[in-house]
This record gives sequence, structure tokens and C-alpha cells, in this order.
Amino acid sequence: MKINEVEAQVGITKKNIRFYEEQGLIAPRRNSENGYREYGPREVEQLRQVKLMRKLGVPLEEIRNMQSGAHTVGDGMRRHLVTLEREQKNLEQAIRLCRSLSDREERLEHLDAAVLLEQMDRLEREGATFFNMQLGDTKRLRYIAPAVVTVLTVVLMAGLMALMLWGYATDVEEAPPLPLMVLLVALPGVVILGILLALIQRIREIEKGEVDDAKQY
Repeated sequence: MKINEVEAQVGITKKNIRFYEEQGLIAPRRNSENGYREYGPREVEQLRQVKLMRKLGVPLEEIRNMQSGAHTVGDGMRRHLVTLEREQKNLEQAIRLCRSLSDREERLEHLDAAVLLEQMDRLEREGATFFNMQLGDTKRLRYIAPAVVTVLTVVLMAGLMALMLWGYATDVEEAPPLPLMVLLVALPGVVILGILLALIQRIREIEKGEVDDAKQY
């Protein structure tokens, strides 16, 4: 069975299937003739199990322990329940704080945020955890540096290529031999290709999705 068929059958994206393979949660065999991965009923069932556990929020490491037999399903669920109950308590505290603010009709500019932040700090010192949306606010900034470097490098290399081609066209007799000229023009092209590939890789690192999610555990 090919990965497209597994994606349709299980309802997990190809990206996630490959990620779970990288994490060692599935191990499809490879066709010796063409090198393609081939998925069987075992991998399909394992992916369904992983999908179920991830929809429940179970960490990847816990799934790995259950797969290996180090933990039973009951062991894993009892450990996960502790986390869920802690998150429930945190959510209830956030709800109470939001509910207390829902009765206040004042404008935001008149809100004494310092008092409320101190209250939240006290709760956090007691073990509560609140949402930290600031982390997501700065995510787009991570694109800026690699994008700027890429644009500047591409412009510089393209300008160098154009300059060499212009010089060759205006004075063919004094120009380097054609093979050398092709090499000189190709080098900046290779640099452009490399920097574009590096940018694509960087964007993938930023937008990993499940990979970033795994770092929480």
C-alpha cells in the first residue's frame, strides 16, 4: 500500500505519516526494486492507534512506551490524566479570571493591568499556567532574517551574472573563453539555488507543525 492510500484510509497527512516514521512509531518496509515505502495492515493499525492517542493529547514519548510494551494503555492513560487534570485546573482559573473581567464595562485604557498581572503571577507561583500567546506573536519575525538574506544574495548574484553576460556581449574578443564564461556565470546561479533551498528548509523548520508540537513533550 502506498502512502497516498494510507493517507486516505487513516485520515493522516503524508507529512505526519513521514514524521511518525522518523519518530520510530511506524517502520514500513521498502520495496527492494524501487525503494518506495510499502505500508501494510500493521502500519495502518499503528497509525490509527497513534492518531487516537494524539487526538487525546498523549505525548509521543508515552505512545512510544506503550508501543514497546514498557507501559500498558492503562499506565499511559493514568499518567496522561494527571496532565489533563492539571490543564483543566489551569483552564478553570483562566475562566474565573475572564468571568470576573466580563462584568467590567471600562475601556481597556482604564484597566489596571498591573494588579491583574500580579494576581496571575501569584497563581503561577502556586503552579497555575496561563496561555502565552506572545510566543506566537513573534513567530512571523523568524521569517524576516532568512528572507532578507535570501533576497539580498539573489539580487547580488543575479546582478553579477548580468554584469558578466553584458561584458561578454559587448566585447566578445576580449572576453574569457566560452567554457570559462559559462562556468563563471553558473557559479552565482549555484549560489542562488543553494540560498533558495536553504530558505525553503528554514521555512519548513518554522512551519513543522507536528514536529514543533513534539517539542512540548
